[in-house]
Amino acid sequence: MLTQPLLEKLTQLKLSAFRTAYEEQQQNPHYAELSFEERLGLLVDIEITRRANNRLQRRIKSARFPLQATIADLDLSAGRGLQRAQILQLAQGQWVQRHLNLLVLGATGTGKTYLSCALGRAACEAEFNVRYLRTSRLLQSLELAQADGSYPQLLRSLARTHLLIFDDWLRDSLSRSQAKDLLEILDDRYGRGATLVATQVPVQDWHARIPDPTLADSILDRLIHNAYRLELKGDSMRKVHSPLMNNDH
Repeated sequence: MLTQPLLEKLTQLKLSAFRTAYEEQQQNPHYAELSFEERLGLLVDIEITRRANNRLQRRIKSARFPLQATIADLDLSAGRGLQRAQILQLAQGQWVQRHLNLLVLGATGTGKTYLSCALGRAACEAEFNVRYLRTSRLLQSLELAQADGSYPQLLRSLARTHLLIFDDWLRDSLSRSQAKDLLEILDDRYGRGATLVATQVPVQDWHARIPDPTLADSILDRLIHNAYRLELKGDSMRKVHSPLMNNDH
């Protein structure tokens, strides 16, 4: 007589995992061997685990990663130029907590996007919120936001993000207005948020792609002096994993 009203109250309280696990306990006679406190503890643990997983999935969805990449699936072979201990340390997320930056460098196809997404997902798992952005599309969004009046709102949203990932950084030279926009973002984040930059452009070439030397100095100053660097080496991963590489015909 008590079970159905109790189930309805668990639903009202939005304890869906607790309710499902409770129903399973009711149907499994082995749980009768446990004390009330043990059974209750199991139910609470299941609800906490479900809620944590749901929050993680929301963070991952909000980040908009283009690839489902994980640290466990990274290729850390010697020829890639990555040190396993350093990658595992970065995956813990202390650099995000300390509002530091990370530069992921390397030629086209060496896996910069995959590595960036894997570290971004690790940050999500460490309970940080993350945004993945292709730099060219971000610049378009900033231009549109200025036109429709949502520019301040977009800047606030980016400033609140624990980790911003800029992919294809400086692939194309910037206009002066684009450089000013990026400096606005980096100003808001300096000492308050972490930034990951993935690029095929060597750091020594960044200055030349920003038209105003003063803006260039300011952007580089906010990005590179408090940044870890990872430089990917080896062949293009697209080439290595191409089905044509194993085609004898």
